[in-house]
Amino acid sequence: MSAPAPVVFIYDRCASRSYRQLEMRMTGCDGYADRMGWVPAGRWIDLGEDALTAQRPKFGALLEAMQERAAEREVLCLVHNWGRLSADGPERLAFQMRIVKAGGWSETTFGESDRHGRALLVGRRP
Repeated sequence: MSAPAPVVFIYDRCASRSYRQLEMRMTGCDGYADRMGWVPAGRWIDLGEDALTAQRPKFGALLEAMQERAAEREVLCLVHNWGRLSADGPERLAFQMRIVKAGGWSETTFGESDRHGRALLVGRRP
């Protein structure tokens, strides 16, 4: 018997007033998750000023929901590309570490993933 499909938590952020690109990214995330056979948990999107800080309310809510589901199933945070977490490399890694600490991994719609390197993100050896 195979393991149940992972639960996917879709995340994005948008500081602009135009949501056209955001909608395109969300469509891409939905399609990717569907092709992978993942079970959708929902979308979490930080808007405006919240999208520009490290203290993002919707991202925090995603982590809480992810941690609750991680006890029963494999979970992941899907973003269109790594820049949706942060354009700054060290800050992006900090967001990825928070996802790992919540029990999941992160992946982009381009197939980039930290699934197999999660232990390294939090300083543990595999």
